[in-house]
Amino acid sequence: MKRNIKDFDLNKKRVIIRVDFNVPIKDGVITDDNRIVESLETINYAINHGAKVILLSHLGRVKEEADLAKNDLKPVAKRLEELLNHKVIFSEKTRDLEPLIDSMDFGDVLLVQNTRYEDLDGKKESGNDPELGAYWASLGDIFINDAFGTCHRAHASNVGIASHLPSGVGFLVEKELNAFEPVLNNPERPFTVIMGGAKVSDKIGVIENLVTKADHILIGGGMAYTFLAAKGIDIGSSLLDEESIDFCKEMLAKHEKKIVLPIDHVCASEISNDVETTTSESVVGIGLDIGPKTVELFKSYLENSKTIVWNGPVGYSELSNFAGGTKALMDIITSTDALTIVGGGDTAAAAIKMGYKNKFKHISTGGGASLELLEGKALPGIEIIKEK
Repeated sequence: MKRNIKDFDLNKKRVIIRVDFNVPIKDGVITDDNRIVESLETINYAINHGAKVILLSHLGRVKEEADLAKNDLKPVAKRLEELLNHKVIFSEKTRDLEPLIDSMDFGDVLLVQNTRYEDLDGKKESGNDPELGAYWASLGDIFINDAFGTCHRAHASNVGIASHLPSGVGFLVEKELNAFEPVLNNPERPFTVIMGGAKVSDKIGVIENLVTKADHILIGGGMAYTFLAAKGIDIGSSLLDEESIDFCKEMLAKHEKKIVLPIDHVCASEISNDVETTTSESVVGIGLDIGPKTVELFKSYLENSKTIVWNGPVGYSELSNFAGGTKALMDIITSTDALTIVGGGDTAAAAIKMGYKNKFKHISTGGGASLELLEGKALPGIEIIKEK
């Protein structure tokens, strides 16, 4: 078990917390603050234990000057202040922070500007530049990583800082690791995985790992059509990941009884809410969601499952025309007694948008990190933290 924030005396210490405030912002307004909300427990713990709290986060990607304004963390500082009910100092800069930190009282909170502003001049943050990691580490006494969504990356603001300071994980990262641990090591059975999303190639490692652990893998979304094509079924104009056809053929040959594919489809001539849809067993135009017969087929596996992991919507759920299958499965899964884990990313966004946030046992805050955990990979941001 990794050292966590409770293993340190924070009183009168400068505590750097890597948080994940990579939230969607439209016209300066945060449209989903779930990741900020999930960080509050760790931040409040540090405040209440007498620390100077220094928060680091990225937001989006910064490749050119135009990305700076688009990915400014200032709206996040405002929302964090509201949620904490505690003043948040905001620094426009990512360097020369010593005078500001020296002027802080213990119990104060500072949010530093987007760590990826440092990528404008040669990927210093995302390339784990040693000098940058050492500089940020010099600002604190203790480092706490509570940004699960970036734990699969070795960046200056996680691995870089942790290389220089006594380090632990925050409550959010600990919760994520505890949620996935029984799934990966000793799942209660039957263990069913739902895999969706667009391309098979994005999830080859996950499928290869989980097909040996799960009792069944139910496949929907765009990736289902590559599997169907591998079986020689006509998929019309549906999404096809040609480079993964051979992989799908191999998986179906080895694990035909485990892999369950859609048997009917919601189809349309284009990806739009303004076109007429048809539901049929054969694909007419573009397959964009699972149909009612597939929902019933998937239900027959899910309702008896004791462990369910879901990664990727089973339709183009951003549009209401094609969100029915994803919503139907959420109804089915949340009415079971199974350990239910939603693996971040688009699936988490759909679950929250559709009103299921508190109905799953765990909704991960990290899409990429949860995928790599499910692949069986070590996460650099976790590996760097010492065991208790």
